[in-house]
Amino acid sequence: MSGKSYYKKQVFFCMNERPGGDCCKNKKTKKALEHAKDLIKELDLKGRGGVRVNQTDCLGRCEEGPLLVVYPEGVWYKYQDRDDVEEIIRSHVVKGNIVKRLII
Repeated sequence: MSGKSYYKKQVFFCMNERPGGDCCKNKKTKKALEHAKDLIKELDLKGRGGVRVNQTDCLGRCEEGPLLVVYPEGVWYKYQDRDDVEEIIRSHVVKGNIVKRLII
């Protein structure tokens, strides 16, 4: 093994769903996830050496959601809408500039 990562970056969207509603999935995260995937594809960043957008179960920070985390940096973000997700993708994922106003 070379030790080199298959993807340059990975973006994990919390999609957990709990009874009672205090979780990320109940905060319309599916549309945000789909928007991020479409944007990565549009920017031709999908696949090996590029960016992978994933959904995951609980990331353990339900009260702060909806949220996503970008690796390998391990930067956690809270977002409210498509514009926030797009800013995270274009600024952090593409250009390497952390979006400080959305960090949690």
